[in-house]
Amino acid sequence: MQDRIINIGFSNYVAASKIVAIVGAESAPIRRLVTESRQKGTLINATQGHKARSAIITDSSHLILSSLQPEKVAKRFVKEEEN
Repeated sequence: MQDRIINIGFSNYVAASKIVAIVGAESAPIRRLVTESRQKGTLINATQGHKARSAIITDSSHLILSSLQPEKVAKRFVKEEEN
């Protein structure tokens, strides 16, 4: 079975089946989670040097930062679900 992939910006992709949550990256709890993930080595920065606007939490406890708004990533996720 082929897994669907979601474009999270700048030609970076994540497997749709691995996504647990898509959240905004601006809140204090998420910023703490980013710091913890960086220390653990489970942070993936896919912003290409731009400001992180969303954080994608995976089932393997990795945290992926994207420069796209959470709503835009979610729309891409839902659009793929409909196809």
